[in-house]
Amino acid sequence: MFREMRRKKQQLSERDSKDVLLRRTFGVLAVTGDEGYPYAVPLSYVFDEKANKIYFHCAKSGHKLDALRQEEKVSFCVVDQDEIVPERFTTHYRSVIVFGKIRVIEEGEEWLEAIKKLMARYSPLESEESVQQEIETASQFVILELSIEHMTGKEAIELVRMREKGME
Repeated sequence: MFREMRRKKQQLSERDSKDVLLRRTFGVLAVTGDEGYPYAVPLSYVFDEKANKIYFHCAKSGHKLDALRQEEKVSFCVVDQDEIVPERFTTHYRSVIVFGKIRVIEEGEEWLEAIKKLMARYSPLESEESVQQEIETASQFVILELSIEHMTGKEAIELVRMREKGME
């Protein structure tokens, strides 16, 4: 169903790909937008490694949500590294692309647990009281749950060679 990576030597392991998702805080969600045009939007997220799901929040209406209600299949890209190396006419990059289906969660226990995961990721030092106050105002949001069906990570060949030489 999903294509194999052509440059296999540059493919990240599943562990390295998951580490990228755990390390970074935003990526770009691509959906099928109006009239079949791709619509890609940068979003903050939290990766739940145990559940193999990614959670986002969004407003209860808008282009993204309309698109997701028409087509649940999406891709999500996270860039871990992008270092320009001008003298070599290249970049040292590392990124992960996830494919899966999104489910909209509008209320209930799942919604609450996902909001708490997002808050813990972005405001880990906040008190329980301030978290609870924020949750009460978060009712204007829905949660998007991306169930990962396929994940692939890739890095520049230069990074592969550096790691092989023990330089990274």
